[in-house]
Amino acid sequence: MTAPFAHPMVASTSTSGWMQDRLTEARGVLADTTQHPDSLVILSARVVVGQTDDAGECADAVDLLRLLDRRPLHAIAAAAFPKGGAA
Repeated sequence: MTAPFAHPMVASTSTSGWMQDRLTEARGVLADTTQHPDSLVILSARVVVGQTDDAGECADAVDLLRLLDRRPLHAIAAAAFPKGGAA
């Protein structure tokens, strides 16, 4: 009973691949924000801010968070960068 989990989606995807898939999915949501609820757009923007290497894309996602998230900017930044931006 120590066999690895045999689900086909889990077996074929590494952790970094999984994160890349989530980033791709989040980008898709942000590309068509009018078709998704604000809560999903906010979550997707947080994923993009936390995972992208593109500074412009990160800035666009932060701007979108400013528009949709009703919390103060410092609270949004703390949620997007839970370790203060440190790796």
